[in-house]
Amino acid sequence: MRLTTKGRFAVTAMIDLGMRHGQGPVTLAGISDRQKISLSYLEQLFGKLRRHALVDSVRGPGGGYCLAKSMDEVSVADIIRAVDEPIDATQCGGRGNCRDDEQQCMTHDLWMNLNARIFDYLTSVKLSHLVESQNVEGVAVANDGRGGHIGKAEGLLVA
Repeated sequence: MRLTTKGRFAVTAMIDLGMRHGQGPVTLAGISDRQKISLSYLEQLFGKLRRHALVDSVRGPGGGYCLAKSMDEVSVADIIRAVDEPIDATQCGGRGNCRDDEQQCMTHDLWMNLNARIFDYLTSVKLSHLVESQNVEGVAVANDGRGGHIGKAEGLLVA
């Protein structure tokens, strides 16, 4: 199983958005500059995030995107699902037709159980945790002055 750039970039962009929560709408151009993600790619991702009610768009001068939900309500799994990223370690997409004869392979249940564990983990990691982790790391880097990672939160998936 491999998470593609679509899922990685969506999570990264949502962390960036979360770090600026409460400061007004955030432009995709700003996210693009800070995260080095193509603006056209972000437009595609944010269209999907908006359709899944994870972000709201604000039109006009000073417009951009804001979170549509509390960061505690948004999981990494929500973000990845919103951009149509499959979380699947099976060859068959979970359908059970793994082999040429349309039967399950001997390891089908193993990979399905792995899928469930991965999904449970990604559901447990909230956007608020990732934003807090980045804020702690940012303060540590600023205080260290050498780019060190003093105080980095442990055990969190950080994109």
